Amino acid sequence: KRQPDSHSHWYRNRGQVTETIDRELGFAAKMGMNCMRVYLHNLLWENERDGFCGRIGQYLDIAAGHGIDTLFVVFDDCWLPDPVYGPQKSPEPCRHNPGWLQSPGREVVRDPSRWAPLEDYLKGVMEAFGDDPRILGRDLYNEPGNGHTGEADTMEDDSQAFCLPLLTKVFEWAQQARPSQPLTVGHWKPELAPISELSLSQSDIISFHCYMAPAELIELMAQIEAAAAGRPILCTEYMARGMGSTFHTCLPLLRAHSIGAINWGLVSGKSQTIYPWEWNESKGEPEIYFHDILRPDGSFLYPAEEQAIRTVAQGDQ
Repeated sequence: KRQPDSHSHWYRNRGQVTETIDRELGFAAKMGMNCMRVYLHNLLWENERDGFCGRIGQYLDIAAGHGIDTLFVVFDDCWLPDPVYGPQKSPEPCRHNPGWLQSPGREVVRDPSRWAPLEDYLKGVMEAFGDDPRILGRDLYNEPGNGHTGEADTMEDDSQAFCLPLLTKVFEWAQQARPSQPLTVGHWKPELAPISELSLSQSDIISFHCYMAPAELIELMAQIEAAAAGRPILCTEYMARGMGSTFHTCLPLLRAHSIGAINWGLVSGKSQTIYPWEWNESKGEPEIYFHDILRPDGSFLYPAEEQAIRTVAQGDQ
């Protein structure tokens, strides 16, 4: 989940970066994971598309070497609303996703006159890897209409009105590019009815997010299964320990319903998603870590989770 950074920075540190990716995907494969959800960003395409595509290909080589497929995310309405290209600031301590950038960002979403580069970006990355068997699918837009900036009560009331026209165009552009891999946009907030209806009707694979406890997950799965009408289903975000969404309780339910499961977070690091939403340094360490599974050395944050994950993953073998 790399954020926009300079081309030269990547190549100065290419060995270190690829070594880290290789090591951490090795951790994932060892516990039985076979898919990663990876975010892209339009600013990298707009500023250095050749290098950007080269790095995507390099990542896919590493992931495939571990038997891991990839679900790429193209646009995203979460967290910092005004992305800029180039080196990013250091993360603020104890902040959840302190440097995570929306793509394309609030101002571009609201200005159709600035969408031409977005069409070029979407079609470009699809055509570059349109028949690549290592790509499981394209998650076109993460949580469209969210508009959340990481602070309490910052979701904008008008974010749906601004996002829906762009989401409509994103589906149109994607259908024109028509890669061999399936398309999806995740259902994440029922209150955003027009966005959810569009996402569910236009997706080849039905996907959804659920950070809630088992009872709420069961209820949502029933709704999603009805809407899927036989299409494959992926839960593309779950596992928030403090909200009751855990590997022990939710992963077996998803498995029982033949729903693919992609939790948020793998190795605790720069994204700082071990901290809950709207956390800050004044609160100190949380009583329980929110997301992520492993420490940088590959050891489990909670050793008991290893068996919970392996038990479900081994059912695929």
